[in-house]
Amino acid sequence: MSMDIDAPVSIAQRPTIPQTNATILCCNCGAPIDGTSSAGALCYDCVKLTVDISEGIPREATLHTCRDCERWLQPPNQWVTAAPESRELLALCLRKLRGLTKTRIIDASFIWTEPHSRRIKVKITIQQEAFQGTILQQMFEVEYVVAYHQCPDCAKSFTANTWRAVVQVRQKVPHKRTFLYLEQLILKHHAHKDTINIKEVQNGLDFFYAQRNHAEKFVDFLTSVAPVRTKKSQELISMDIHTSTKSYKFSYSIELVPICKDDLVALPIKLAKAIGNISPLTLCYRVGTSINLIDPNTLQTADVSTPIYWRSPFNSLANVQELVEFIVMDIEPIGPPRGRFILAEATVARASDLGSNDNTWFTRTHLGGILHAGDSVMGYHLTGTNFNNPQFEALELGKEKFASQIPDVVLVKKFYARKKKSGKNRNWRLKRMNKEEGEMLPRKQDQERTDRDYEMFLRDVEEDPELRSTLALYKAQQEEKRRAGIMDVDATETASVAETEETDEDDVPKIDMEELLDEFEDLNVEDEEGD
Repeated sequence: MSMDIDAPVSIAQRPTIPQTNATILCCNCGAPIDGTSSAGALCYDCVKLTVDISEGIPREATLHTCRDCERWLQPPNQWVTAAPESRELLALCLRKLRGLTKTRIIDASFIWTEPHSRRIKVKITIQQEAFQGTILQQMFEVEYVVAYHQCPDCAKSFTANTWRAVVQVRQKVPHKRTFLYLEQLILKHHAHKDTINIKEVQNGLDFFYAQRNHAEKFVDFLTSVAPVRTKKSQELISMDIHTSTKSYKFSYSIELVPICKDDLVALPIKLAKAIGNISPLTLCYRVGTSINLIDPNTLQTADVSTPIYWRSPFNSLANVQELVEFIVMDIEPIGPPRGRFILAEATVARASDLGSNDNTWFTRTHLGGILHAGDSVMGYHLTGTNFNNPQFEALELGKEKFASQIPDVVLVKKFYARKKKSGKNRNWRLKRMNKEEGEMLPRKQDQERTDRDYEMFLRDVEEDPELRSTLALYKAQQEEKRRAGIMDVDATETASVAETEETDEDDVPKIDMEELLDEFEDLNVEDEEGD
């Protein structure tokens, strides 16, 4: 079979020739590029050099921060907390730049600057499509100037009469030991962090807040740590009749029970029977969320809860300012220990009567574990004392014949002899709150009484481990101990020999260093350089 070479070939049988795009030269560098691309007559490298995708994004901006609370302003009027070089601060920096929403952010990071330079530098990498099918990536730096601006909350704290809520804490007692204990609880749990001002007034403290919910949170804290009674009131400040918007100032009155630790309490007879048939004449050994009482004659304990007390309130029969010093002539335990209390029978004599008369009194006490013959002890002398108290009068004249159960002396706590300057060289210390003295509060007249109450509270902390476990004690600073040591040397040199012999402090309770905390914010820590 022969084949004709010149025979025509069909279109389907013709071979396909691949089509190629037109190639042109870059108008800048002469590199061959695709002539059909939307970039025109420029290659990719020349496009990166001539096209700026970050155009419209500022290279400088300003950040506002508050000196007092160290918060940052997030426009328009929100203040946020952000640590240096944190994710929150980086997000705030990116929000300050206009035009970033039109691009795609690939990476962003801080560039280290001097802390005191008040400058923050951020390196940003973005992507954007310059032409159709041409995506460019560019990296640039933005410098932020840190400007100081006081936030509204801090401005209110430095301006008078800008509070929205006040918590008025009061207690009608002749000393401030309860407030000193309450102050330490507040400091330990940081319950005062939202206050804008604390003012010391007669019989109490006032805590001012910029927001109502902060005051209610503080009221809840006080209710959880102390037996209190709460009252709430509000005052209309302003009202907008167009929008029906009203502005109030809220006041919370907190009244603490007028019963303190070591107080002698005469319970109503009906209440004494209701809480366990305890003897009406008791001693308060602790005040927590309820009033804890003990009968020194039997070691029977009872608790008076907050609702029960405020249902029929009563006052203490005698407080710590009426304590009298006694000398233990003889003591003998008569019962097994009940917790930290041991029942004992003791014979005591007044310290002021030694050498003048031989009057002694026989009594029972709960301090049998710590008292010995020859020790000094503080107590209440009931013989010949007149009390203007209806509960005590009911005991003396009642039909239940409680008069025969009233002892002559009620011992409260052991007395430790201390030197005059012994409180200056303590190896521990307590924090104090910054309080503003009220205008009507006498200053010079009550300064000695305030110092005496504070020293009494410090001695209670040393002598009572149970009380000490609820507080935060810190190690004394070296400078404070050094100054106290110099003062003690001078005081010892001028003291007489007789006074030194009488004030033997070997028996005074000491606080172990393991119970103390380090205050790291006050320590000056420096990095050690290698040799």
